[in-house]
Amino acid sequence: MDVRISPSRVRGTVRAPPSKSYTHRAILAAGYADHATVRNPLLSADTAATARAVEAYGGDTTQIDEHLEVSGFSGEPRTPDDVIDCANSGTTMRLTTATGSLVDGLTVLTGDSSLRSRPQGPLLEALETLGSRAESTRANGQAPIIVGGNVDGGKTAIRGDVSSQYISGLLMAGAVTDKGIEIELTTELKSAPYVDITLEVLDTFGIETGVLGGDDSAVESGGADGFVVEGNQTYDPKNGEYHVPGDFSSMSYLLSAGVLAASDKLVVEGAQPSAQGDAAIVSILESMGAEIAWNRDSGRITVERSNLSGIDVGVADTPDLLPTIAVLGAAAEGTTRITDCAHVRLKETDRVAAMASELEKMGINVDEYEDELHVHGGELTGATVEGHDDHRIIMSLAVAALVADGETTIKGADDVDVSFPSFFDAFSDLGVSIEEL
Repeated sequence: MDVRISPSRVRGTVRAPPSKSYTHRAILAAGYADHATVRNPLLSADTAATARAVEAYGGDTTQIDEHLEVSGFSGEPRTPDDVIDCANSGTTMRLTTATGSLVDGLTVLTGDSSLRSRPQGPLLEALETLGSRAESTRANGQAPIIVGGNVDGGKTAIRGDVSSQYISGLLMAGAVTDKGIEIELTTELKSAPYVDITLEVLDTFGIETGVLGGDDSAVESGGADGFVVEGNQTYDPKNGEYHVPGDFSSMSYLLSAGVLAASDKLVVEGAQPSAQGDAAIVSILESMGAEIAWNRDSGRITVERSNLSGIDVGVADTPDLLPTIAVLGAAAEGTTRITDCAHVRLKETDRVAAMASELEKMGINVDEYEDELHVHGGELTGATVEGHDDHRIIMSLAVAALVADGETTIKGADDVDVSFPSFFDAFSDLGVSIEEL
């Protein structure tokens, strides 16, 4: 599906979708349990992949109204009957690869062409240290991958600067091993708030974990030297259920739409505080000069159309915000310098290069470096742009289209189903002129 967006003003109230990051972890945690209800999950292509993986390992997931009933495999995943297709979900692959190391036989995991190009090697090496068979079928550290061998825990070491999801997967699996798992980080941990999300979900499911070292009081995993989880634990959430919070990554597009194109005020609901690092979008907008107010008790954020100024901002812990920040920088006065972003090249697409390419098509001057993206604010011009099979690129470009001079056509826009299936409906309800092509 392609979409054509005309310059538009937005107004009204909109609710952010549930968090994709929390939903992935909650579904898998419920799979490790005997039974659990996941309330208010994000039902998307990516989270459906995690539900399929839970079923492959012997669980069952059933949607009832607005929640998922999960009958789990009680900490003892069975050898899957077939290959696990993770589709485009890197989170699914990395979290459930560790699950696959626990089975008696072997697990094969694969995905689409994008996922088969993403790095899994550090996780495979860490699992091998723990005694698992863990290898890439093409011997290049990428899917398809094979894991198995009934790992019973132990000590391992892993890089922290490629993907925090490696650590999350090891911690979730380690809780049901005999010995538990101790993880040593061999490099600085990037995207530390995402490990905090995992720790928070594990705590809610009754799993005790520990952070070794650490130097950031706001982010528990910040500056960590490693992590530890004791074995022989049981996943058992209070009252048998888990409530998924709103998603700040998806919220960033709604808030940015309001800041750039609100005719009056835009109110975004579902913004209760959580461990999500992408809540930083609020402080980033404030730093750029946005009129924004967050009522944390009610979970409501109100924004107004504002004149923005470029800033310097690092995304070491918030990689998913890079496309949003790039668009804000394009509409701001001056230059926005996005730093610490080399790992953002390892997402569904190289998001640094993708945003540079598409913003240039829309008339914006951009300087691209290996670990930085400099966006020089200017006049956005409508153009035909590529979605790069990446939900975050598509949604960010849709925000840019609101204030471009002329119509913007986004090709391959249906990939928003990965994290925000109702995105274009939400935009339309706010007053955006959208035409499906």
